[in-house]
Amino acid sequence: MAEGTNGRRRFSDKWGKHELDVLAVLSSAFPQWLTSRQIAQRVKAYADSYGELADQAAKAAFAKQFQRDRAKLAAMGIAIESRQPEYSSKSEGQDFASYRLQLGDEPRIRLHFAQEDLPVLAAANYLARSISMSSSSNQQQPAQHASRTTPRVPQTPIPGLGLDSIAPGLGTQTIPETLVKVIDSRRFAATVDVDGEHINVAYTDSDDLAMFVLEHPGAYIVSPQEAVDAFNRRLNAAVSLTLADESSGDNGATVVTSAISSHHDHDDEDDPELSKAHQKKGASFQTGSEVDRRLRLMLFLSAHLGEEYSLAELAERFIGKAKSEDELKKYVNVIHKDINTLTTVSDDGEMAGSQFFDIDWSLLDAEGIVSATNSLGLERLAGISPQYLSLLTASVSYLAHSPLLPQGQRDQARSLYERLHAHVVPGETPWLSLTGYELEPRSFSAVKRAISTDSLLDMEYTDGAGRTRRRLVAPAKIFVDEGVYYAAVWTDVADAAPKDKQHLVQKDTRINRATGKPRIWQVLRLARIEHAELVTPEHPIDIPDVPVNELRKWSFDNGTAAVFITDEQDLAFTKTLSGATIEPYGTGQKVHLTVSSDSWFVAFCIAHARHITAVAPETLRTMIVARAQRELSVGQHDDAERD
Repeated sequence: MAEGTNGRRRFSDKWGKHELDVLAVLSSAFPQWLTSRQIAQRVKAYADSYGELADQAAKAAFAKQFQRDRAKLAAMGIAIESRQPEYSSKSEGQDFASYRLQLGDEPRIRLHFAQEDLPVLAAANYLARSISMSSSSNQQQPAQHASRTTPRVPQTPIPGLGLDSIAPGLGTQTIPETLVKVIDSRRFAATVDVDGEHINVAYTDSDDLAMFVLEHPGAYIVSPQEAVDAFNRRLNAAVSLTLADESSGDNGATVVTSAISSHHDHDDEDDPELSKAHQKKGASFQTGSEVDRRLRLMLFLSAHLGEEYSLAELAERFIGKAKSEDELKKYVNVIHKDINTLTTVSDDGEMAGSQFFDIDWSLLDAEGIVSATNSLGLERLAGISPQYLSLLTASVSYLAHSPLLPQGQRDQARSLYERLHAHVVPGETPWLSLTGYELEPRSFSAVKRAISTDSLLDMEYTDGAGRTRRRLVAPAKIFVDEGVYYAAVWTDVADAAPKDKQHLVQKDTRINRATGKPRIWQVLRLARIEHAELVTPEHPIDIPDVPVNELRKWSFDNGTAAVFITDEQDLAFTKTLSGATIEPYGTGQKVHLTVSSDSWFVAFCIAHARHITAVAPETLRTMIVARAQRELSVGQHDDAERD
């Protein structure tokens, strides 16, 4: 280490090893508490830099570095709790704090995961950790003054490392890019009461969360308070909406709707609401840090004391699958070096017996097999806490029913959910949701496959009157409108239909009142298709390429023409409205659109009321104001009950 200007050697983090020293010292002392002075004396890296903490400068330098190291360990899922006041410049003459490793009072749950579980488990862990971290950051309260003798709570660790210890190889899995994009865009989390059940909702912004709450009548935001306040601001703004001028100008531009199309236009495949193509390359959940890898390896060996693992097996689990023999040798050498590091922690003579493991060196040298004993009690950190298992189970369940994973992994997720759910206390699972996603209808995969393979579809569906019907059609497009999946199908398929399917062809030649044209196109919600089977056509079908904006008009005869005015131009939410026409209007814009669901439009306008100043027609404006007033009155009643 380099010499400092005051003669004391400066602290060096060159080898990234002192966090392990701290862990070894606290582990070997558990359950006793160690004072700051004892830690500084026993951890070699600290002893070299700060010695006996003989003066205030040494105390301050130690406190700063120790808190950094403590935070790094917490980020890996290992908490250090403290008692007595932390360091203060006024604490001269005091041995200012005591620390102890938090090994937890609750039992950890250890499960066996097969290799085929790991891709789904890694994806669920990514989702669960994202929800957990955004929830904790949302719910942090401002620091309040506390007595200097008040015991301190441990730094909250980020969950997930205990899972790494029983599912090695989790960190080397590739997370689908689509999943990462969707989860990372929803950076916040709130707890929402829906029909008496608390759901952890991950959302993009306050407008996004408001839309979710309003689309679930009777739902209300439980926490954090900031989200409750933001929702109320939108309700108050909606109450003040005025009546908009409905006239149209000559310089409006139409919003083009993205779709999955039989005409193979790939421009829209970047749209996460539609493209469910799961790319081979994705984000790896692996952190890549040497210290992180050693901590995962340390906990894994702690959880499997006395068991034997080859260096090659450990290399694949903790670094990844090697592409060549040379790369495998390199990985094996890295793991061997990690084993050496974990067995030589604080080897300055004073800390004999504080190594994490006793290794059977003769077995390792002769056969390349690792067998460890004496883990300093760290096996208690291995496994999943009951709380995190609940969140992980909810994540697996969500992924099994959402469009974010390929079909094969969704089937695996269903199987994994059944196994995890057996270990969750009834009523303890904190169900979760991602805003902006209708759970993918069962027929989505079949309809999408029919489009991509130019196949016919034998579909059984429910019509508007609730009757079950069966029809042979040619699916042409899937698109999202007002938050719901729709399919546009071509019904003129008699020439291409096999003989045994001819009776299912129904070409509708009635005139659509909205367009004045025959109803050869049929547009229906994917959720209404109960059963779908692909049929090979007798010959290719020539389906006209009709823009989604036109198809949308044909999907209903009785849509409502609506208008709203914004206070700014180029707002992102106006660009998501299928077929809307947008024109400049004062400092903002006027948006014309046809609404098929009045309730959706009411929720949309309230959610974005901070930027909407006026709405038309009067019937819709009245509905919006009435809904906002009702939500405000219910919210005030709930607040009074909670008080």
